[in-house]
Amino acid sequence: MSLHIETCGQGQDLFLLHGWAMHSGIWHDVRSRLAERFCVHMVDLPGHGYSPACGAVTFEQITGMIASRLTPECIVCGWSLGGQIAMALALREPGLVRKLALVASSPSFVKRTDWQWGMDRVTLELFMESFRRDYKLTLKRFLLLQVTGSDESREVLARLRQSVFQRNEPDSQGLQAGLEILLTADLRDTIRRITQPVMLIHGENDVIADPDAARWMQQHLPDARLMLLPGCGHAPFLSHADSFLKGLYELQSYH
Repeated sequence: MSLHIETCGQGQDLFLLHGWAMHSGIWHDVRSRLAERFCVHMVDLPGHGYSPACGAVTFEQITGMIASRLTPECIVCGWSLGGQIAMALALREPGLVRKLALVASSPSFVKRTDWQWGMDRVTLELFMESFRRDYKLTLKRFLLLQVTGSDESREVLARLRQSVFQRNEPDSQGLQAGLEILLTADLRDTIRRITQPVMLIHGENDVIADPDAARWMQQHLPDARLMLLPGCGHAPFLSHADSFLKGLYELQSYH
């Protein structure tokens, strides 16, 4: 299966993975500055943006599709759902993935009996039902959640809405595949095996990925640094672009 990947800049390879129901155009505000230091590869996940639909793919299949496009010694930066895929890539391809940046992500996005830092499963399932009925209206509501807690929520929301609707609507099966990952993926046991340096970039006011999930990852990843951003919601690369870039630059300098 093919993936749509846009590439710009020169330097160390940096792969950017977006979140659920989004596309790689979401990185527009930071791409040019990143391209000054990296060769930036912005990936549209299967069934999102310009990447074609490919049926009911699994977490492992999506990870495999992206793994086939990675280059040696690369950095993988994943936002939200993309962060879970980035973790899986680091475990699957330790010879290719040199470092990780996990942005507003979590090892488990849903609450479990022994995990309180997630969303209610029913909430995510209701989002999927709403997407089927009215994609654009539901996505607008989802975007509101992403900027909740941000000091610049109105400005960030405007930029999110502008970029999100610039590409094709996500394929329904692509949305379902992403939702299945969010509902079922539980990487708490496996992330202890991620030995690559990890930069965790997280908003203190994130209502989708609980900041305590980021604190937990810092404690359980072998080599992780945490950047908690005050006045920041779920999209730090939009609301706190300078801090986001600083985190990636610091990660690049780690040996």
